[in-house]
Amino acid sequence: MSIPTIDLSRATDQTRRPQLLRDVRHALVDVGFLYLSNHGIEESTIDDLVKMLPVLFALPEDVKESAALRQSPHFLGFSKFGTEITARVQDQREQFELANELEDKYSKASGLPLYTRLQGPNQWLKADALPEFREIVESYIAALQDVALRFLEVVTESLELPQDSLVRFTGPQDRLKLVHYRPSADATLDAQSQGVGPHKDSSGWMTFLLQASDPSIKGLQALSKDGVWLDVTPVPGTLIVNMGQAFEVVTNGVCKATTHRVLLPPGDYDRYSVPFFQGVRPDLTKRDLQSLWGHFDKEKWNTRESEEGQRVDSPFLRGKYETWGEAQLRTKIRSHRDVGRRHYADVFEKYVNDD
Repeated sequence: MSIPTIDLSRATDQTRRPQLLRDVRHALVDVGFLYLSNHGIEESTIDDLVKMLPVLFALPEDVKESAALRQSPHFLGFSKFGTEITARVQDQREQFELANELEDKYSKASGLPLYTRLQGPNQWLKADALPEFREIVESYIAALQDVALRFLEVVTESLELPQDSLVRFTGPQDRLKLVHYRPSADATLDAQSQGVGPHKDSSGWMTFLLQASDPSIKGLQALSKDGVWLDVTPVPGTLIVNMGQAFEVVTNGVCKATTHRVLLPPGDYDRYSVPFFQGVRPDLTKRDLQSLWGHFDKEKWNTRESEEGQRVDSPFLRGKYETWGEAQLRTKIRSHRDVGRRHYADVFEKYVNDD
């Protein structure tokens, strides 16, 4: 199986749009991963971000720690190597987690669900540390929000759904990660040198990933429906797109949230990546999504998935929690336990021990 490339510029060409819709449908239903080309993001927006990443992660540790994730109940900020846990193993990556700015509306007296606390403002480095940091990040987030909405329109039509039937499940906060993987002398891309372990994205409706290193630096792998790990080789000028867990639920399991992982790059070269997660409405329930299940009759659609993929921890898919927001809070606490202990002590044990 190969990972298809979708040329988004074909969406505005009415003579080519029908084939585009067929290609998107194949990518979503039969593969689960795709390259998105001609996405319309200004080259300067991407170049500014890519050039900034090595400078950002080369900053002194105390400067990066000034925006430490553990300080934020919204799980926004910097986390160092080994802080995050995926598939019960420490991930060997450092990262900044950011989002479009929202006000923190949660308090115990507000009556709002606890998962509302996930939404809030970013932590920014002091301006003298990296003056252009905030402007570059906010420009990139705005550009990705536009791409995500344009692509979701194509996706909706490709699945033969009524216009706007999927966009109503998105928002209000989209998230972005700036990620750095150090090379490992022992890495072979066959061994379990975990940059981030096998998982299905839970942080968004759809994920748009920029592989921000030299194309020769591999690491990202996707699990095929036959259980084979495939290299997702960097292709200049493209974004990698895959579906999140909520998308799998709304399509009644037809469009799988594909399992993927990152292995540490071998050799002497660092790897950088920038995933953007299109937001999911936090109060979303499976009951809200069931209105579309009749369209996705499993007897008429391909719903295959490998055994390994079926075993991946997926709380919203499994129906453990009523809302996507609570399922996301549980995932965040389990992944960043220092944040969970500090800001969510009342529910920390409940979520960490929920297997």
